[in-house]
Amino acid sequence: MSLEVKEARKSIIEPGPGFASGLADLGKHLNANTITAGTVAAVFGCTGPALIVLNAAQTGKLTQPQAISWLFAIYFFGGLISIILALKYKQPINGAYSIPGAVMLIDSLKNNSLSDAAGAYLVAGLIVLILGLTGLIGKVMRWLPVPIVMAMIAGAMIRFGTGIVTSTQAAPVIGFATLVGYFLAPKVSKKLPPILTALVLGIAAAGFTGQLNFAGVQYKLIGPEIIIPTFNMGTMLSIAIPLAVLVMGAENAQAYGVLVSQGYKPPINTMTIISGIGGILTSFFGGHNANIAGPMTAICSSEEAGENKEGRYAATVVNGILFGSFGLIASIAVAFVTGLPKTLIAIVAGLAMVGVLISSFEYAFSTKKFRMGAFFALVIAMSGVTILKISSPFWALLGGVVASLIAEPKDFDS
Repeated sequence: MSLEVKEARKSIIEPGPGFASGLADLGKHLNANTITAGTVAAVFGCTGPALIVLNAAQTGKLTQPQAISWLFAIYFFGGLISIILALKYKQPINGAYSIPGAVMLIDSLKNNSLSDAAGAYLVAGLIVLILGLTGLIGKVMRWLPVPIVMAMIAGAMIRFGTGIVTSTQAAPVIGFATLVGYFLAPKVSKKLPPILTALVLGIAAAGFTGQLNFAGVQYKLIGPEIIIPTFNMGTMLSIAIPLAVLVMGAENAQAYGVLVSQGYKPPINTMTIISGIGGILTSFFGGHNANIAGPMTAICSSEEAGENKEGRYAATVVNGILFGSFGLIASIAVAFVTGLPKTLIAIVAGLAMVGVLISSFEYAFSTKKFRMGAFFALVIAMSGVTILKISSPFWALLGGVVASLIAEPKDFDS
């Protein structure tokens, strides 16, 4: 290998302490704080967000094996990303998947086959990988301002918020019990995940009202299916481009910001590259992307994971092991969820989105820049419009950028 190639590789892949150092120091950093933080992050990611994915799978009329493959891909490879980056860089950089991306697919899978969707996932992964390898991510994101991206996310996910209300109206006993669990948890213990408490009380209420249906449910391990991607231009525009934008502009950007605020120097190029590779790998199992995860990085990098920030990466390793294990037993999770009432799934999924929705609105309208673009991105995404078989997230991004270029072009100059 020539010296020029070696130097180019060095500039792309940021250096870190290395796997040997990460493994050698892991034992001394595994303690009550890091194990608890890693477990809490895993519980968060394996409850509400998993129900969102299964909701999208049901709406898209995926078969049970296809739903299992989807969960396997995003959890197993997401966990693997956590372990790899945590050990290499000794930083709490967590892997998972794009929750807003899963929300977007609820509508997109209605109009596209799984193989076409897999093709779009593959292309999204390639886009992210190329932008990471070339270092062009900054230039691309200049023309996709964060306020517009976050407004699109808020618009696409707002139906989850309203779903809490409509599902509670349809099943008031389940709804009120779930909400009590959600609001009660922080009062009992700040370390108790509200989503877990909400789910437990919701299941109890469903059992009390006779709405659980576990008859005939078989709990057995079923392996993932291989999905051969096919390529459709309409699907590329409606899924691949918005998904790539979400991975870069929402997940990676959020995780990067969280890590910087905690005093870390995150390897942004490597984070982008591994998110692209994750998207490529998951596509062959029908998974929409395995990438850097904002919310779980926030949990594992916080002071709750220990006063010694150099050791917080151990929380990410714990989270990665639990995440990957959940992917391996995805068939049992799918079997369990099939016995739950749809109203409960909708309420818990909506509650899982509360934090993301709030932060999306804050990012979208917290500055005076790109407000017109953010507004149009929001309302277009909320409309759920489909044009030329291309769903609303793409049109929301396009409409938001065009609106800003017309109404507030100076915002692009800075």
